[in-house]
Amino acid sequence: MHQTLPPAGPARPSAAEANEAIRLLVETRVDDEWPSEAYEFLLEEWAAASRPEVPAAQ
Repeated sequence: MHQTLPPAGPARPSAAEANEAIRLLVETRVDDEWPSEAYEFLLEEWAAASRPEVPAAQ
């Protein structure tokens, strides 16, 4: 039976960690400039961490 290995690479942050990073980004922005690229990246990380984990089909 073939078994799939977990993906290699850095682990995604938890939803709470991503949320904290978003808060920090917003609170520490400079010159009232909106960091849209960083915000969108962190928002995607938060969304991925917030989805329920679906077990792989066997």
